Amino acid sequence: MLEIRPNCECCDRDILPSGEAYICTFECTWCPDCVDRFPNRSCPDCVDRFPNRSCPNCGGNLQLRPIRPAAALINNPASTTRVVSPDCLRK
Repeated sequence: MLEIRPNCECCDRDILPSGEAYICTFECTWCPDCVDRFPNRSCPDCVDRFPNRSCPNCGGNLQLRPIRPAAALINNPASTTRVVSPDCLRK
């Protein structure tokens, strides 16, 4: 089950469980503004909105994070653990 992390790992901006976020297979979580600023890399599997943008941590493709239905959040709440990698734009 996805953690549904509460923030962008790059800028530490809050991201609601229903908010737009991009994740890799390790669930590194990024807001659209930061993904837009990631350096271009060869990433043929990256999402159409951000061609050639990949996760700065693992190099994997980024996908739009699915939204967990509000009713499911009652028994399976989003994570409250914040992960921050302030040097993400330098990788």
